[in-house]
Amino acid sequence: MRPLPARSFSRHLVAFTGLLMLSAPLARAADDDAPKGPAVTVLKVAKSCFSDIVEATGTIIAREETSVRPERPGLKVTEVLAEAGDTITAGQVLARLALPEGGTLQVTAPVAGVIATSTAQIGNFASAKGEALFTIVARSEYDLVGLVATTDIRKLAVGQQATVRIAGAGDLEGKVRRIGPTVEPNIQQGMVYIGISSQKRLLLNASGRALIKTGQSCNVAVPLTAVQYSSAGTVVQVIRRNRVETKRVEVGLMSGGNIEVRDGLNEGDVVVARAGALLREGDPVRPAMATAEAAK
Repeated sequence: MRPLPARSFSRHLVAFTGLLMLSAPLARAADDDAPKGPAVTVLKVAKSCFSDIVEATGTIIAREETSVRPERPGLKVTEVLAEAGDTITAGQVLARLALPEGGTLQVTAPVAGVIATSTAQIGNFASAKGEALFTIVARSEYDLVGLVATTDIRKLAVGQQATVRIAGAGDLEGKVRRIGPTVEPNIQQGMVYIGISSQKRLLLNASGRALIKTGQSCNVAVPLTAVQYSSAGTVVQVIRRNRVETKRVEVGLMSGGNIEVRDGLNEGDVVVARAGALLREGDPVRPAMATAEAAK
């Protein structure tokens, strides 16, 4: 191989040196853009809708109870055809009574519903003024009479939908039927009547809980773990250009581990999924996008 002339060699050396000088700033720029610092799990802010729920706790009562007695005194029970807990129809024969002069009298249900109590026993006497043979929860309609915090009463309105939870009966649909006009002064709670229609037999005086939907709000949302509370206010850590930015936010309703953000964030912002005191304003980080399961 023939050696290059001195002049040609100089030209090649200058070109090679120029390439090195050009590549050095590019390498430094690439290094600057490369993520540094600790790895953090992040997620993109998305919109979600939250239900405003007011909770009421109380007991189950019959909305209307109908008492069943014979119309005349001195009758003796000879046959009992229904008992407490039975669901009955209007006109159904509940018992037969013997008349003093002979013959029998049929006792029938004046309304459909569920028999709440029964004192009918063969051989016992019954009369128009005595204890009722049967009491019926008319039309199987019940009320949950519940107490609500005074601060939540203003949110209630007749007709609002509710989910009523009763031990042993599962979740039942209900509706606000009436709101009490006064507040218990000692506990500062008001009364609300939640109407329930159920073919299931509900135990009177059983305790229950109603979740009343009073409204809905749709905004961006983040996990509760992404929010920090401090003397400076409520903040969320946002990631921009692989660095931490602390943003003050206004939060609202909560549901299922998430919280509504009414102001301070935009849809698509990238936030730290689990904010921590170890991350400070301007810190470099290596963000890793959370999976759908990890974000829950």
